[in-house]
Amino acid sequence: MNHPNFVSPDLIRQRFSKAMSDMYREEVPLYGALMELVEQTNRHVLDSDPQVAGQLQSTGEIERLDLERHGAIRVGTAAELATLARLFAVMGMQPVGYYDLTPAGVPVHSTAFRAVHEEALQVSPFRVFTSLLRLELIEDPDLRAFAQSTLDQRSIFTPTALALIDCAETHGGLSESQARDFVEQALETFRWHHSATVTAEQYRKLSAQHRLIADVVAFKGPHINHLTPRTLDIDIVQAQMPVHGITPKAVIEGPPRRQCPILLRQTSFKALDEPIAFTDQAESRGSHSARFGEIEQRGAALTPKGRALYDRLLNAARDELKDFPNETNAARYNALMVQHFSEFPDTHEGMRQEGLAYFRYFVTPKGLAAKALETSTLEDLVSGGYLRAEPLVYEDFLPVSAAGIFQSNLGDAAQTHYGVHSNQQAFEQALGRPTIDELGLYAQTQQRSIEQCFAELKK
Repeated sequence: MNHPNFVSPDLIRQRFSKAMSDMYREEVPLYGALMELVEQTNRHVLDSDPQVAGQLQSTGEIERLDLERHGAIRVGTAAELATLARLFAVMGMQPVGYYDLTPAGVPVHSTAFRAVHEEALQVSPFRVFTSLLRLELIEDPDLRAFAQSTLDQRSIFTPTALALIDCAETHGGLSESQARDFVEQALETFRWHHSATVTAEQYRKLSAQHRLIADVVAFKGPHINHLTPRTLDIDIVQAQMPVHGITPKAVIEGPPRRQCPILLRQTSFKALDEPIAFTDQAESRGSHSARFGEIEQRGAALTPKGRALYDRLLNAARDELKDFPNETNAARYNALMVQHFSEFPDTHEGMRQEGLAYFRYFVTPKGLAAKALETSTLEDLVSGGYLRAEPLVYEDFLPVSAAGIFQSNLGDAAQTHYGVHSNQQAFEQALGRPTIDELGLYAQTQQRSIEQCFAELKK
């Protein structure tokens, strides 16, 4: 139990999310334009689609829509990852899921730090997709040793941030003044740096190996490389981005457009080309591109059965395309996705009946007015109108989609084929704890809602 004088980790997370958004808007002006476009799109959808507005209102998602953000950060060493885990824990965020991006030619593996309980998510659904560079994939042993040495010499956390993490762990929380200082100091880890820590030639060698390697190794800290708002209609945003002077990536990652969205759809604008100064230069004469804008649309969280069907249909479409989705084959890819995903039920009740998605259950006014319904089955209560089911929103990420976003911003020339397998054990050893199975979290939320409904029906 939290000490009465401690600030709730959920509130610290909410404050940090806002501070991060303010900082990124200042650093990347296009982010501000993107936020305005998403806000306009969301208002349009809520005004024109009463069904969507009603669903968001009844589940409480409407209250978190404007708060919703996910960031992405890439670190280089096990020590950096483990300390990030401690920093995020102060904000009530835990590592959920393991993602291996090497099959798509990106030399990292990742997890997503987020809140894990539905009530905590309601206060702040802030997430950070966190990737660890797999240094063993650098083929040149001299370059690998240089990268390791460069990373070992840096400290990406301020001394005050580290002290406040220690304080929170020792005493079980932070006071109001400590929480304010923590947000301010923790933000420094995610700030952009115009000065590199390597020479121009060293940067060129790192970049030649893989542009993401240069992004992780060549700077004082792991700058946040995107901050993503949630839209209610990503197709509108994709179409409107060029009108606002923003060039989107060729295809929207994830499932195709549906009446009932599932999982996660993502798009982005190209990474900015930003001036940087190398250690052998007196002024900013180099450039680096890593930070970009991303938008997401979230749908229903799928069960293991639903995920297996999703993966099968996605793989079938991509296998038929026989190439990485890009500008030249975007129309064909979209058509293939629609064709293959016609097999996936496109109603919430259809998904529920087939056990493809997780749901949260609510007692209806009819259920509250009735008596002694606790002996009825769940299905009887739903079909009788005593309970209603709303799909649980997907809070996590998709490996193929994440790799697609990374790859579109790194450029086709950065694609590399790694003949290695995922290594969740090594990642969790670096992290200092196991990652949490996201499907288990959805199952727990669904079960809690069922138990709560039956408790209400007994009253």
